Amino acid sequence: MTSKCFHCDEAIPSGINLFVTINHTAQIMCCVGCQAVAQTIVDNGLTQYYAVRTEPAHKSQPLVPEQLQKHKLLDEAVLQSEFVFQGDSQDKENKEAILSIDGISCAACAWLIEMKLGTLTGLLSINVNATSQRATVKWRDSAIKLSAILLAIENIGYQALPFKANDAELNNKKQSKDFIKRLGISGILLMQIMMIAFGLYFGAFTDMAEHNKVYLRWVSFILATPIISYGALPFYTGAIKALKAKRLSMDVPVSIAIILAFTASAWATITQQGEVYFESVAMFTFLLLIGKFLEFRARSRAAQVSANLLKLMPMTATKVITVSNNVDTQSKEVLVAAKQLIKGDIVIIKPGEVVPADGVITSGDSQLNEAMLSGEQLPISKTINDSVFAGTLNGDGNITVQVKQAANQSFLSQLIRLSEEAQAHKPKIAQLSDKIAQYFVALILLTSIATAIYWQQHMPEEAFWITLSVLVATCPCALSLATPTALTCATTRLNRAGIMVKGGHVMETMPKINCFAFDKTGTLTTGEFTIDKVELIDNDSNLTGSNYSQEQVLAIAAALEAYSEHPIAKPFTEHRDYSLTAQQVKVHSGQGVSGTIDKINYAIGKLSWLKESAQLEHSQAKPLSGTSCLLMANKQIIAAFYLVDKIREQAFETISSLNKQSKTLLLSGDSQIACDNLALTLPINTVLGGLSAQDKMQQIKSAQEQGFKVAMIGDGVNDSPVFGAAHVSIAMGCGADITKSGADAILLNNKLSNINILIEVSRRTRRIVIQNYLWAFGYNAIVLPLAVTGYITPYMAVIGMSASSILVISNSLRLLKE
Repeated sequence: MTSKCFHCDEAIPSGINLFVTINHTAQIMCCVGCQAVAQTIVDNGLTQYYAVRTEPAHKSQPLVPEQLQKHKLLDEAVLQSEFVFQGDSQDKENKEAILSIDGISCAACAWLIEMKLGTLTGLLSINVNATSQRATVKWRDSAIKLSAILLAIENIGYQALPFKANDAELNNKKQSKDFIKRLGISGILLMQIMMIAFGLYFGAFTDMAEHNKVYLRWVSFILATPIISYGALPFYTGAIKALKAKRLSMDVPVSIAIILAFTASAWATITQQGEVYFESVAMFTFLLLIGKFLEFRARSRAAQVSANLLKLMPMTATKVITVSNNVDTQSKEVLVAAKQLIKGDIVIIKPGEVVPADGVITSGDSQLNEAMLSGEQLPISKTINDSVFAGTLNGDGNITVQVKQAANQSFLSQLIRLSEEAQAHKPKIAQLSDKIAQYFVALILLTSIATAIYWQQHMPEEAFWITLSVLVATCPCALSLATPTALTCATTRLNRAGIMVKGGHVMETMPKINCFAFDKTGTLTTGEFTIDKVELIDNDSNLTGSNYSQEQVLAIAAALEAYSEHPIAKPFTEHRDYSLTAQQVKVHSGQGVSGTIDKINYAIGKLSWLKESAQLEHSQAKPLSGTSCLLMANKQIIAAFYLVDKIREQAFETISSLNKQSKTLLLSGDSQIACDNLALTLPINTVLGGLSAQDKMQQIKSAQEQGFKVAMIGDGVNDSPVFGAAHVSIAMGCGADITKSGADAILLNNKLSNINILIEVSRRTRRIVIQNYLWAFGYNAIVLPLAVTGYITPYMAVIGMSASSILVISNSLRLLKE
């Protein structure tokens, strides 16, 4: 029997003896190409590809470049389902993914990647976050493949792979170990060099023969070489990447300074002429490394929160499958990888287990801890038909859940993705500073050349070290770190409080908001209505109402409201009679629902809409003005429903706080009487009821024309068009999905008090960004003339440059404090 290749399923030629170990089993390969691809799959931890593939892989082509061959696997739909977010049915061609990028050393690297990849055809956008070393990439799949994007990043000197929490943590640990190793080697060798240098400086070896002094110089040269070659390697690689792309980064002047100082000392040692400063360049490099390491640690701390969220996802899930035999059909529990779950799967979640996917409870009840999503530590009771979310912790009950979203579409995955987008957004001031930083590096180099020429003529023995100080002291690292570190820390702080920021402009716009517009139902109130009273209406012209009982009108209303997502529809659910089927149903946004049942035209909704559509007489409508909604049959009102709602906790405190500095509006589709009743409890400045979605938009535009910056807070489907008109839109976490997709921020725990937290954090972020820029610009403005005039030594230059970057990061980390 002829053996077949495990990778491509083709026959193995005679004489070929190639194997790859996959999941602890040696698998035979037909050629070097298949062996290379299979080994790449193993090396990247993607062996699950072989378990879930539906057909053998294509035979590898040896002419495909090695790098492209390596990334080509990530174009497979099976693998992409784990980390790629795809648009809806109308926009399936657009894809989005978060990439981990290795090799980013400063904000200039992020700028470089964005500029170079921005020219690729089919790439819709790329936002690189230098703080977390991750990039959010959007592309049109028909125009460009993910493998081509990864190869383009690799071609400019960086390594990119799909972001995975565990891989990111391992990569951070590896980078940390590399830094510690470089620091350890450089520190030990530096101590030896400094012992020799101190002895020479203080005259301990003044009686020593000249050839012994030369010997000690050579020892210093040998000891300094690993520091300059290995310890300073990160600065060289960063500079080379920038120069290859024909750009200037912060690593360029630093690398020039190190190389010049070491080369001059080495030349003096070889020719035995002039002074050597191996201890200076070694100390210089060591201090730079310490600064780089502290910066790395601070960046890692700021970036670890979103990675930790993804780590909450369980590896496995207990799936219920149906097994049929000749006699009967039985259900069986099997353990599967959580990321293999698809929509419609049934899973069992036992006490203490983590929910593996978004879904709806089909049986059982329990208490779930959703602190990782909402920041609320108290467990929430859940029962049949309630939604559960991936990553939340099941309490003391057994529940069976029907999966509604695949792993990469889960609420948790979207939270990570949207947070990354918000962190990567660059305000106008940050875009300006990036441009300034580029020109500033060129200015440093030109200033250094001019400084060297001047001092060479006036004080040749000091010219070299003064030039060195200019190159290092004025490096604009702090300038480029000012915004990204602050935005990352602010987004992290908001996520902890249960606030998800989606729009990149929120942190920039929120401090300017001076008018807050609220929807009523589901926003200022809980939206959990109960039917307080049902009134049957008799009409003089046609005694339609007398033909209906209370049970009948409730069942008719429930059949119509089944098509609506408005909170008012929910209390009718328990009265649903499935023998009644509504046809030709039309949902009128913010107004009501109409349809046909048993050939009779029904409509349920607000009085103002029914008056317009049914041409009701004023005498019929007047006594019904206090109701929540009315039911109409063949243009005659047959029933009135009185619903009651509960005001949210902290609504009074929140609005009272907002009124101190801003204007508050209530824009509701409910009746004016209901809104006025609410205003008796809550201190809202302006109360407007009976508004359609268009009316709400007009009110917001009117406020904007008066000079107000408006934020809209809502939750219903009819709020979606209004969100687009506001400067900032905020959705309640319980709101409909269409609203969440259109909102700039989401209050995941439904706490209105979080609006004040959002305002406070955004204002603190603005202050800290301004402080960072003032420090960065002020430091360079003071240091540059001092360095040029020779008042700053290389030691002071290194300490100053490192301290300025660390100060900016530390200042941003203050945002993490509650």
